Amino acid sequence: MNSATPTVIASAAASASPAPATGGESDLQIAGDILAVQHLLQPAREHPATVAEFVGLARSIAGDRASWEHLVRYDATTRWYHRLRTGPGYEVWLLSWVPGQGSGSHGHGSSSGVMTVLDGELTEHSARGRLSLGAGSQRVFAPGYAHEVVNDTLDGAVSLHVYFPGLTEMPMHSCSPARPEALPA
Repeated sequence: MNSATPTVIASAAASASPAPATGGESDLQIAGDILAVQHLLQPAREHPATVAEFVGLARSIAGDRASWEHLVRYDATTRWYHRLRTGPGYEVWLLSWVPGQGSGSHGHGSSSGVMTVLDGELTEHSARGRLSLGAGSQRVFAPGYAHEVVNDTLDGAVSLHVYFPGLTEMPMHSCSPARPEALPA
């Protein structure tokens, strides 16, 4: 932008007629079109880098059913999962859950994550209690968060999991929040 541009904007604002008493000037009238000021726009990131962007990535994938629906398989003998995508410092997993299947109580090591239910209903058990998650529900968790996810329904379920950094460990815990053991007093 050259040095004449701010003067032009200031001159245009100075020569504008006074604002009507009922409405005032809009932000656009005062500042001009922000999209015309290219140096103020941040370039779109190729890959997510913030929690909000990872949540947005999960919502975007969830909304593009054609990109994942044909990949889903249900396996009664073991939990089925498929790595859907990777990027610098993150990975995206697609999981299916037949009735009665669960993850066991586990953590995610040093990874944070976003879990999104795509189809069906899952139940999350954690130290905070039991939470039913229907299609479209999302959970965000930080490193150190432990939970168990179970399909307590009579129908299959599908979920999407984004881990950042990519999941390198999934420590299992001996006491399931879904079935708390009696602790000695």
